[in-house]
Amino acid sequence: MVLKRKSPTRDGTIHIVMQPQEVMQRLAVRVPRPRLHLIRDHGVLAPNAKLRGAVIPQPARRDGVPGQEHTQGQAARMRWARLLKRVFHIHVERCACGGQLTIVAAIEEPVVIVGILTHLGLAARVPPRAAVRECSLDYAA
Repeated sequence: MVLKRKSPTRDGTIHIVMQPQEVMQRLAVRVPRPRLHLIRDHGVLAPNAKLRGAVIPQPARRDGVPGQEHTQGQAARMRWARLLKRVFHIHVERCACGGQLTIVAAIEEPVVIVGILTHLGLAARVPPRAAVRECSLDYAA
């Protein structure tokens, strides 16, 4: 793969010739590690600065249990039913007749779950993963 530089180097080089794997290695180094903060605050805006409270506006307190809400006033966690509706467009709290459904029980014990699934004739084990397909990175220059 041939890459053209924006400006020539001191020795006059204007093109770089690399294999596709070398390009991927150079790009992979520039990707930040997971859960790494990309924005750093210094001085008064730093997380542990003594004067931070005087500079940053405080959110309005709502009547509720402390720790149950984020600083923006949103719920700390979304209910699972709302997540299903948001992601998969599944309305688990609505019946086909239009009525409201409620949760009667939540079964979390693996032995009980396997027993119910086998009684219903359903697979109780997770299907095996498919084999990894090989892909080629051969690019024409």
